[in-house]
Amino acid sequence: MTQGYESATNVRDAEGRQYHIALKPGEVARHVILVGDPERAPGRRQFRKVELERSNREYVTITGVHQGLRVSVMGTGMGAASTEIAIVELCQCVERPVMIRCGSTGALQPGMGLGDLVISQAALRLENTTRFYVEDSYPAVADPQAVMALAAAADAIGQRWHVGVTATSPSFYAGQGRSIMGFPPREPDIVERLARQGVKNLEMETACLLTLATLRGFSAGAVCAVYATRADDVFISPAQRTWPKRHVSPPAWGRSTRSTRWSGPAVRGRSGTPASA
Repeated sequence: MTQGYESATNVRDAEGRQYHIALKPGEVARHVILVGDPERAPGRRQFRKVELERSNREYVTITGVHQGLRVSVMGTGMGAASTEIAIVELCQCVERPVMIRCGSTGALQPGMGLGDLVISQAALRLENTTRFYVEDSYPAVADPQAVMALAAAADAIGQRWHVGVTATSPSFYAGQGRSIMGFPPREPDIVERLARQGVKNLEMETACLLTLATLRGFSAGAVCAVYATRADDVFISPAQRTWPKRHVSPPAWGRSTRSTRWSGPAVRGRSGTPASA
């Protein structure tokens, strides 16, 4: 790696290697899957061919070929702030990327179960990272073809799914209405309030991805496995953490990024729950 960086604004070396993610042009595939937890990044055995493995700070990246498609998978860490860094620096390494967030979430509506999938049509921007880019009223919306492709992929693996509006919080505890001894939230009714407005789920990254994708002009979508059902206050057990991961892993969703135009089978309602439900 070449010593020295371009400037305090563009923190990259002479090869274009980005400061935080430690990647340069050519090392990132056009199709990118973003996972929050670095442990969700797949192992070598899940790729037919591995071109690169890189770990720097919280960012873990694997680029390789899966089912004939060149894909990069990055663990971004938790929250909109670290996701912003990943997205901005990835976009310095690859033009017109297609990005899918695969994560975990809390379900807000009755009838949604642990392990169900939630596909985001749009996101409520409760986080504040994107406010430094756009107006507070700026919408965070997914590429419609990404939504359809993800729904079709969920059907293909026989997994129950829901589609609708996601809320992205800046925190796990108070920002999601969790009252822990000594740390009372200012808005303890936030879950009930969001549920009344029809919001499907609450997590910490999706709004950042969708906002920056629209701003930059690339395609993006998000799918998350339900780890908590807030209506009945249940969280998955340690043993259960393995099966939602299977459904949000890159091998399961690589097919949704196969086409740059998101072409694929039409969405079938057989396994899914439409946003109006």
